[in-house]
Amino acid sequence: MGRCDVCFRHCEIREGKRGFCGARICTKDKVRAENYGKITSLALDPIEKKPLHRFYPGSMILSVGSYGCNLRCPFCQNSQISWSEMALRGRTWAETVTAEELVRTAEALKPQGNVGVAFTYNEPLVGWEFILDTARLVHEAGMVNVLVTNGTAELHILEKLAPYIDAMNIDLKGFTDRYYTEILGGSLEMVKAFITRSVQLCHVELTTLIVPGENDSTEEMHSLSSWVAGLTDASGKRIGSSVPLHISRFFPRFHMTDRGPTEIQHIYRLAEEAGKQLEFVYPGNVP
Repeated sequence: MGRCDVCFRHCEIREGKRGFCGARICTKDKVRAENYGKITSLALDPIEKKPLHRFYPGSMILSVGSYGCNLRCPFCQNSQISWSEMALRGRTWAETVTAEELVRTAEALKPQGNVGVAFTYNEPLVGWEFILDTARLVHEAGMVNVLVTNGTAELHILEKLAPYIDAMNIDLKGFTDRYYTEILGGSLEMVKAFITRSVQLCHVELTTLIVPGENDSTEEMHSLSSWVAGLTDASGKRIGSSVPLHISRFFPRFHMTDRGPTEIQHIYRLAEEAGKQLEFVYPGNVP
């Protein structure tokens, strides 16, 4: 049996079995990433789709995903590769590539505006080892690395990757323990700690998906944006007001079809509230 050290779950995994995320497996009493180099999704995307609006704007980035996730968001748009029972299906059609092959692909796409590699689609940190090996080579090739993550990881994982990550979009899915624990199956405190350290290491933008009846109050947005505004750099200087926040509109999907999409005007109202404390606020999934 091995103990996983990636996130707050610290799964105790029996020999040959997988942890909660569906991507980490125990072999000879050691936990490793079973999804290492196994790719389910590959696309050249505008960097604004990550979303990153203040990092290499107007560029393209090679976006790559594997399978597995350590949350259980009922509205997941990539459930076929993220939720454990479905991630196991993802294993059957994943293609195995080496870090070297992926970087060669990224380099070949430079004429089309590609600036690097974005690790996205599923939760990339459940397979952080492949990110580390690939990101090193991406930097050697003179390109950039982007991490799109839910931020549910221990800080020692972040520190291992930090020298090679140039930008992140981190989900701050809400700002109550109830929402994170009961709806998402996560830990708000772990995400807050991850964000607090990340803004000291690289360019960070945040995303909050507004789900009607769950995290959509003006009061919660006030608390969330106040916390973001108070973030500091490594010297203790407050820099949070310049951290971009994307406030995105929810659409019914997967296990959460019991409510309609977020009202467009409400997204703008919440963006206005966040804008009282943050310099860069971007409504998402709206006209």
